[in-house]
Amino acid sequence: MAYYIFVTGGVLSSLGKGVASASIASLLEEQGLKVNIQKLDPYLNVDPGTMSPYQHGEVYVTEDGAETDLDLGYYERFTSRNMSRKNNVTAGRVYYNVIKREREGGYLGATVQVIPHITDEIKRLIREAEEDCDVLIVEIGGTVGDIEGLPFLEAVRQLSMELGREKTLFVHITYVPYIKGAGELKTKPTQHSVKELRAIGIQPNVILCRSDVEIPESIKEKIALFTNVDKSAVISAPDVEFIYEVALHLKKQGMDRLIAKHFNLEYKETKSKWEGIVHILRNTQREVKVALVGKYVSLKDSYKSVAEALLHGGIANRTRVHVEWVNSEDYSQELLERLDGIIVPGGFGGRGIEGKLKALTFGRERKKPTFGICLGMQLMCVEFAREVLGLKDANSTEFDPFTPNPVIDIMEEQKSIKELGGTMRLGSYPCKLVEGSMVRKIYGAELIHERHRHRYEFNNKYREDFQKAGMVFSGLSPDDRLVEIIELSGHPWYIGCQFHPEFKSKPFKPHPLFVSFISACLEGQ
Repeated sequence: MAYYIFVTGGVLSSLGKGVASASIASLLEEQGLKVNIQKLDPYLNVDPGTMSPYQHGEVYVTEDGAETDLDLGYYERFTSRNMSRKNNVTAGRVYYNVIKREREGGYLGATVQVIPHITDEIKRLIREAEEDCDVLIVEIGGTVGDIEGLPFLEAVRQLSMELGREKTLFVHITYVPYIKGAGELKTKPTQHSVKELRAIGIQPNVILCRSDVEIPESIKEKIALFTNVDKSAVISAPDVEFIYEVALHLKKQGMDRLIAKHFNLEYKETKSKWEGIVHILRNTQREVKVALVGKYVSLKDSYKSVAEALLHGGIANRTRVHVEWVNSEDYSQELLERLDGIIVPGGFGGRGIEGKLKALTFGRERKKPTFGICLGMQLMCVEFAREVLGLKDANSTEFDPFTPNPVIDIMEEQKSIKELGGTMRLGSYPCKLVEGSMVRKIYGAELIHERHRHRYEFNNKYREDFQKAGMVFSGLSPDDRLVEIIELSGHPWYIGCQFHPEFKSKPFKPHPLFVSFISACLEGQ
C-alpha cells in the first residue's frame, strides 16, 4: 500500500500547488521511490476539454488521450512518470459517476447523499491512482473555504483516518503577504487558513509559505506556534526566477528528509538533477528571441507547455530563450523582423487566424525558422495553398464550411459527432518519418509516437499539388492516410506538425523538434 501526501491551498488561488507537488515528487524520485501524482479539481466540468484557455489555462493531453488540468504537465515535466486519465479527477466526473450508478439502481434504493456516496466515490478514484507507486501525492484544487471543495477535503480526511496517520501527510500551501508600507510579513492569513482547515478535521503536518521574499526564522516560529506545526515543518517558498529552482529550494530546507522521517523511510544523501538544469539556465551566454503568435497570449498559461518546451530547447542548446507574446489579432511585421524565430501554436475557432497566416507568410518568405503546431500546421497548409498555389479562397472548413478549396477538413468519422467533450483525435498515435526528410534526421528514428488533440486533417485531394510546389509530407500515419508532419524544401527550418510535441518535452529530456528549432534560430542570427 502506498504512502499518501495530500496537498491543499489556502488564502488565495494560483499559489503554485502544482509546481510544489511536482517538486516534492521529483525529490522523492531522487530518493529512489516510485511516485504518482493526482489532481482533484472541484469544478463541475467533467474535464477541462471544452473550457476556454482564459478560464483554466491550457488543456494538457496524456498518452491515453485524457484532456486534463495543466498541472499534469508540471507532474510529467518534473518526474519520469507518464500521467493518465486516472491522474485528474473533477467534481463533474465524480457526480456523473454517482448519478449514473443511481440511475442504474446501484444504491439499492438508498437516499444518495454527499456523505457517504460522493466522498466514497472520491476515495475510490484516489485509490485507483495508487497502483504501481510507493507514494501518491494528491493535490486538491481551489482554496480551503471554497464550498465546492468541501467534499474533497472530507474525503481525504476520511482516507487519512482509514489509512492511519503514519501513512498520510498533509502539506498546506499558504500565502504570507509582504506589506511594503510597513516593511512586514503578515502571518494572520496563514493562521486563519489553517484554522479553517482544522475546523473540518485536518491538521497539516507541513506549512509551505509562499511569499515575495524569503521567510525569516522569527516568522517561521510565529507560524509554527499558531498552527500547531513543528518549526522545522514550516518551509519558505519565495518567488524564484525559474520554476525548476523550487525543488532545490525545498531540498535545501529539508523537505525530502522531513517526509522520509514522517513515513519512517531511509533517507539518502543525493545530488539533485535540478542543480545542473538551474546552472545552465543561470549561466547561458547566448540568447534567442522567439515570437509566439497566438490569440490567448494575455493569459500565458494558455500556452504553458509550449513556453516550457521552448525553455527546454534552450537548455539543450545552452541558450536563453526569450518569448515575445504576439497577439495574432494585432499582427506586426516590424516586431517579427527583429526576432529569431516564429512559433504558431494550437487553438480553436476563427478569431485571430488572419494574423497567424500573415506571420506564416513572413516566416516562409523571409526564410525565418518557423514552427507550426496543430492548428499552426493546418494554417501553414492554408497559407501555402493561398500564396504559393494561388488558391486565394483556400481555407479550413473549421472557419469556412463552404470554402471551395477545403485544404483542411474534418475527419469523416467526426462528421456525425454532436458532443464536443472528449470526441477529438486524442492521445498518442504512431507516425512514420520519410527517409531523407529533415524530421527523420531530427528524431533519428523511423517511427515516433506523439500526442494529438484535434478534429481536422489535411485534405489528401490536394497532396499531389502541394508536393509539386515544394511541400514535403515528411511524417505520415502508418497507413499513409493522414498527414502528420510537413516541411518546406529550400527553407532552412519550416516545419509543421499535426500533434503537440510540447506535451512530451522535459527539462532533462527536451523534445527534439524544439531542440532543433532553437538551434535553427541561433544559426539564423
